[in-house]
Amino acid sequence: MTQNFDEKRRRMLQGAGALALAGAIPTLVRADDKQIVVSDPGGPYTTAYRQAFYDPFEKATGIKVVSVARESQPVAQFEAMVKTKNYVWDVTTLTLSADIPYLEKKGLMERIGLKASDFPDVMPEAITPDWLGVDVYSTVLAYRADKFKDNGPKSWADFWDVKKFPGRRCLRRSPLDTLEQALLADGVPLDKLYPLDVDRAFKSLDRIKPHIAIWWTSGAQSMQAIQSGDVDMISLWNGRAQSAKDAGAPVTIVWNQGLYSIEGWGIPKGTPRAELAKQFVRFCADAKRQAVLTQTLAYGPTNRKSFESIPPARASLLPTAPENIKSMRLPSPEWWQENRAKVTERFNSWIIS
Repeated sequence: MTQNFDEKRRRMLQGAGALALAGAIPTLVRADDKQIVVSDPGGPYTTAYRQAFYDPFEKATGIKVVSVARESQPVAQFEAMVKTKNYVWDVTTLTLSADIPYLEKKGLMERIGLKASDFPDVMPEAITPDWLGVDVYSTVLAYRADKFKDNGPKSWADFWDVKKFPGRRCLRRSPLDTLEQALLADGVPLDKLYPLDVDRAFKSLDRIKPHIAIWWTSGAQSMQAIQSGDVDMISLWNGRAQSAKDAGAPVTIVWNQGLYSIEGWGIPKGTPRAELAKQFVRFCADAKRQAVLTQTLAYGPTNRKSFESIPPARASLLPTAPENIKSMRLPSPEWWQENRAKVTERFNSWIIS
């Protein structure tokens, strides 16, 4: 009987839209089930998380991990589940700058009781009382080596310099990271970005806008653009740039002035399996488990001891390698929480004007 229920439940989770599911299946989560449902972005993430976290956690605790792919932006889904108390999953990946300030301010996250002092080897910015960051990705500048050889752009000012570096350009169709890049291109130092001078950023964007061939809206689109040679230089996530390189494309990654983000696990407040979920979150702080994650994803571990288990050649490709992260910074979660809505509205109007 239990096996049939679990199989039906798994199929429903994988096949149905999450919000529709939340309204249609109020008894989806049973507190007596010795399992948790964990959502992630799907694809290579599921493969990597399964190898690094899900299977080892099952083996160590006997708690089964059912994984499902979440929506690209999980905040609305997260909030709906807490408010309706219809829990489609018990744990999900969330991004520090984009998601955590909003969810914590609204009181939507289950209190885990995490303290940086309990995890001395983990980056302190990767820990809040309700959330644990487990991997780091970065928005970087990348260019085609067959176009520029060793003389490609090395900064956002170079990216904006269309005379010295002619070529087809690509930026993200979002104010996130793009405003910071515009200010860096205009001479604002990396450590002086916040609070963002929004008017100055848009004036800088006005200068580069006529030279942007593609405004990408998904990671897959950005990777395809640089891998195929449709563009010569681009702002994109380092994991996508690395995937293009791994596929044989002559892509050079520039870590200088990169903007790194931290992904990790949060629990929707009130889920009946919160205690099991908390065990899972804490488990993922382990250095060796995070090191395994980097074998599949070119994202850096938040536990600095992980590098003891990562081969040097692989470590050099990761955002949190000391030589890479020293020339990058974390965008301000607080600034984006306060300004994201109005800045996004302005950006969306600007992009079509």
